[in-house]
Amino acid sequence: MKALTHIYIAFLLPLILTSCVDVDEYDNTASDNMEALWRIMDERYCFFNEKKQRLGVDWDDVHARYAANVDDRMSRTQLFEFLGNMTGELRDGHVNLSASFDIARNWSWKENHAANYSDSLQRRYLGTDYKIASGMYYRILDDNIGYVYIGSFSDEIGDGNIDEVLLHLASCQGLVIDVRNNGGGMLTEAEKLAARFCNQTTLVGYMQHKTGTGHDDFSDKKEQRIAPSAGIRWQKRACVLTNRSVYSAANEFVKYMKCMPLVTVVGDTTGGGSGLPYSAELPNGWSVRLSACPMYDRDGNSTEHGIEPDVNVGITDDDMQKGIDTIIEKARAILGT
Repeated sequence: MKALTHIYIAFLLPLILTSCVDVDEYDNTASDNMEALWRIMDERYCFFNEKKQRLGVDWDDVHARYAANVDDRMSRTQLFEFLGNMTGELRDGHVNLSASFDIARNWSWKENHAANYSDSLQRRYLGTDYKIASGMYYRILDDNIGYVYIGSFSDEIGDGNIDEVLLHLASCQGLVIDVRNNGGGMLTEAEKLAARFCNQTTLVGYMQHKTGTGHDDFSDKKEQRIAPSAGIRWQKRACVLTNRSVYSAANEFVKYMKCMPLVTVVGDTTGGGSGLPYSAELPNGWSVRLSACPMYDRDGNSTEHGIEPDVNVGITDDDMQKGIDTIIEKARAILGT
């Protein structure tokens, strides 16, 4: 894992040390806060070309429209909504405007899609006697398939915890890792878990960082590699379950796992979110977070708008009424053959 972590450190340092906008150039007026926000995004956001190609977003056009409508008499709540609408045009879950009273966000990347996950259905599979280890909920299903649910990578997952989980499930003929509705967290935790599924250092993708203020100013693509863990490693088949609410670090985890030899990804296309975030401050003290470092799969394709599963399946209405999770059952069928 060290090789991959060092890459992240190397790429984050230029962002930490570089100020994208000198807020002293702007007054604390509605129009100047809008100009500062637009410029911060213009100089540091990493997906302008992709958003223009896929969504038709022209950032210069966005500036023209919002500059023509900003009004220095706006209240703070009016300004917040106005600026949130401006950043929301990018439809990027990593672009957020934060004030003490609210966070502006755009979640259309998941809200406009089927959930393909149900708490009530999952409880039928987990039961009440499941085990918990550092945010991992796990048990052995009645067909001797191991099941692990990980709802977030926001908290540290200890190596000892992973060892205990895999040791408990060692007798199973296959393993289901369910990351549906996992909105992300720390990349280090996603890497740590993926390292349990390879026996040699594996190329899993690439990443870049901004080298200047232009929309096309990027470094060369640098390799992301995952080295096998020194702990217990899974040597049987496994399925990773996905839905549209898999985002950010969880999206990266799915990217990593698609590169592992005995792993099949089952479910719906993930939500994406492949840009490492960067934060800056407006003259009025509000903060903006934005995607600054683009990441790609091992074939060099952007995963910003999601990763397709190996086996595409959703929860059917008929199965829902019967209390059956179609996605879990498909994974069990794959592992049981």
